[in-house]
Amino acid sequence: MRSRGESLEFALLGLLSQGPLHGYELRKRMIAIYGPFRALSFSVLYPQLHRMLEGKLIEESLSDQGGLSRRSRIVYAISADGRKRFEELTATSGPEAWDDESFEVRFAFFGPTPQGNRLQILEGRLRRLVEKAAILRDELEKSPAGFDKYLVEWRRHSLESAEREIAWLQEMINTERKSS
Repeated sequence: MRSRGESLEFALLGLLSQGPLHGYELRKRMIAIYGPFRALSFSVLYPQLHRMLEGKLIEESLSDQGGLSRRSRIVYAISADGRKRFEELTATSGPEAWDDESFEVRFAFFGPTPQGNRLQILEGRLRRLVEKAAILRDELEKSPAGFDKYLVEWRRHSLESAEREIAWLQEMINTERKSS
């Protein structure tokens, strides 16, 4: 996915492929996917939903199940075109699928992703992190004495995180290979 909008579209289609949802519930589930540190405001969510409505990827209807409120809620559902688009997106496995911005969202919907594509995405992510870890190790080794201690600690933390994810990816790759 080349942009945050495309990543957001993928996640919304993935969630709606599981069943219709209203905007508040979509936002709640999106935050669970993206994590609490990537704010997803309604001012980002609703324009994306509007673009997807215009593109005929989703449909909307009114629900009287407004919860505590007596107002009707707009409920969004994936359309036939949206299912086709979601299948196309899950069938891609290029570099945009394993970059830092997209990988977590792609992994959240690995179930409908073809097994061969899952393996390609995991292997691509592994290569990307091995490269990142090598750069971080090199930067840590070259840090002169008296260098900004916070930057050094951030690099050390980033390296440890990358190494943990590398180990996890290796386990996931082994599991995928065994299941094929």
